[in-house]
Amino acid sequence: MGLLSDPNRRRALTNLLTRLNTPICVVCYLAGVAWFMGLAFEPFTLRTYMSENAMGSTMVEERFPSGERAVATGREFSAHKRKVGGMPVDWLVKTMQARGLEVYTQRFSRTLPFPDENKERYMVHGTNVYGILRAPRAPRTEALVLTAPCTEGNSNNQAVGLLLGLAQYFRNQVYWAKDIIFLVNEHDLIGMQAWLEGYHHTNITGMDWTPLQGRGGSIQAALSLELSSDVITSLDLVLEGLNGQLPNLDLANLFYAFCQKIDILCTIQGKLQRSDWDTPSGYTHAAQTMMLMVMKQASGRSWGDHGLFLRYHIEAATIKGVNSFRQYKTDATTIGRLLEGMFRKLNNLLERLHQSYFFYLMPSLSHFVSIGYYMPAFGLLAALDLWVHLGTLPPTEDGVAGEESDSSPSALSILTPVVISHMTGVALYSLPIRSQEMAVEHFPVSETEAVVLTAIAIYTAGLALPHNTHKFLAGEGTEKGWRVLKLVALLYLAVLLGCTALINFSLGFILALSMVPIAAFITPHVPKVLSATIMILLSPGFTLLYCVFVYQELQESPVSLAEGWMLFLSVISQGILDHSLYGSLVYPLLALFVYPCWLLFWNILFWK
Repeated sequence: MGLLSDPNRRRALTNLLTRLNTPICVVCYLAGVAWFMGLAFEPFTLRTYMSENAMGSTMVEERFPSGERAVATGREFSAHKRKVGGMPVDWLVKTMQARGLEVYTQRFSRTLPFPDENKERYMVHGTNVYGILRAPRAPRTEALVLTAPCTEGNSNNQAVGLLLGLAQYFRNQVYWAKDIIFLVNEHDLIGMQAWLEGYHHTNITGMDWTPLQGRGGSIQAALSLELSSDVITSLDLVLEGLNGQLPNLDLANLFYAFCQKIDILCTIQGKLQRSDWDTPSGYTHAAQTMMLMVMKQASGRSWGDHGLFLRYHIEAATIKGVNSFRQYKTDATTIGRLLEGMFRKLNNLLERLHQSYFFYLMPSLSHFVSIGYYMPAFGLLAALDLWVHLGTLPPTEDGVAGEESDSSPSALSILTPVVISHMTGVALYSLPIRSQEMAVEHFPVSETEAVVLTAIAIYTAGLALPHNTHKFLAGEGTEKGWRVLKLVALLYLAVLLGCTALINFSLGFILALSMVPIAAFITPHVPKVLSATIMILLSPGFTLLYCVFVYQELQESPVSLAEGWMLFLSVISQGILDHSLYGSLVYPLLALFVYPCWLLFWNILFWK
C-alpha cells in the first residue's frame, strides 16, 4: 500500500509503466493467447464428473427391445411423408393415439424478412404434433421432452420412428414421476420456436401460432434426436445453443456415462476422443475440438433444436446419429436404450440441473475447461492490455508524455465522432432489411443478395467517417482531443469486451484477438497507409471472414477463396435471419457496438 500512497513512488511506477508500455502489452497479449491454447493440453483440464447426486450412478437396467419395430415405423413414416408431400399430420396423430398418448397439434406460420436461400423458403406454414405421457406416480407438475424434427427428404425419418417406439415402450412403464412429451416439429427451429412460445404463453418473435390445447408440467430437461442415416456408426453430442448458451455440464456427463456403459461410440464436434494426449498429434486433435466449440459458440446461432430450450432455462442437448463410414455400427435398439437410460436418470431429478458448470469448453467428452481456467486468458489478452493503455499516455510528436496542448478539446469535437459512429451502426443494423425492396427495383439482384450487399455497402461507407466528422468540428482537432477520444474508445472497448465475454466467452475472445492490437498502436502519428491497411485487415468484417476459413479448416474441409467468399455472404444473411427469427444477438452486437467502436479508432488514425 505504501507504493500507491506515496506520491513519489506512485510517480515512479507511472513512469516505469510509461517506458515499458509496449513490451508489457505485447507480453500480455502473447501470454493470453498461449494460456488459451494451453487449455487443450489434458493435464491443464479437469476430468468430467457428475455433480448431481440424483444422477450420480448409471445403475439402471435398460430394457428397450423394439429397435427393429422402430425402424419399420420410421420407414412407414417416410412413405406417408412422401405421399402427402410434407409432414403426415393425420398419420402421426393416429399413431400417437394408438400408443396411449394425449395427442395435440399446433399450427404456425411465419413470413421471413427476406427469403432464406439456404433452405429455399420465404412464407413458412407448418404443424407441430406432440403427445403427452402423463406421469402415473406424481402430481404432473414437471415434464421432460423428447423431440425429433421432421425434415425434408429421408434424413431424420428413423429418429421419428425411434421416438414413436420409445413412446410405446415408456407407456408400459410405471416408474415415471414426470410427464414425458414426445414432439415432432416441422420446419426445424421455426416450428420449435412456435411450440416453445405456445407452451410458455409468450410471443417474443412475432410469429403466428395457434394456442396449445394440451400442456404438461414445467419442463426440466429436453433431448433432440437427429439421425442422418439408417446406418449409425457414432453419436455426436451438440451443446451450443442460441447466443452461445450451453446446458448444464451434467447433461453432457450423463450422455457420456451411458455411452461408456452401453459401449456406444460417441463424439463431440464430430471428433473421437484420443488417449495419446501427450503427443503432438493428440494435443492438436484436442485443440481442434476445443476451437470448433469456440467457433460454434461465438456464432451465436442454435446448432440444433435444443438451443431454443436454453432461453427458457431448460437444460437441453441434441444427439446426432452420424454415419462416418467406420466399421463400428450402432443399431436402433442400442440408441433406444441410451435414451431410456438418460430419461430414467432425468426422471429422478428433484430439482433443475444446477450443481455443475454452465460456462465451460470441452476439448473432449471426458475433460472440460471451466470458467475459472479460461477467463485468465481473456484477462491477459484484453483487460490487462487495455488497463496498461488507460494508465499511460502515448507520447506526443515532441516525445513528451502527457504534455497538454495549447487548447483543450471541446465537447463537440469528442461527441461528434462518437455520435456519427453509432449512427452508422444504426444504419448498418436497420437499413439492409428496410431497403431491400428499393435495391431489388434498381439492381438485378434477389432480396437476399440485396440485404447482404446493402450491409456490405454501409459497412464500407463507414471508412469515409473521418472526412465527415471533421466537417462538424469547431476548428481543427487538437493534440489533447484525440487523446480524450482514445480514452473514451478504450473505456468503451474494455466494457464491451468484458460484458461480451461474460455472456459469450468465445465471441468476446475472438473480438479481443482482433480489436486489442488496434487499440494498442493507433495514434494520429503512425504511418497512415500501413496503419489503415492493418486496421482494415483487423476490422470486424475481416475477422468474420477469417473465422469462415478457420472453421472450414478445423472441419477438415478447406475451401477456395471463391467458396469462402460465398460462405461469408451466407453467414451474413444467416446472422440477420437468426436475429429476426430467433432473437440472436450477434448481429446487433456487431452492428450497434463493435463496429462503432472500431470506427472510433479509425477516426483517431485520421485525426487532424
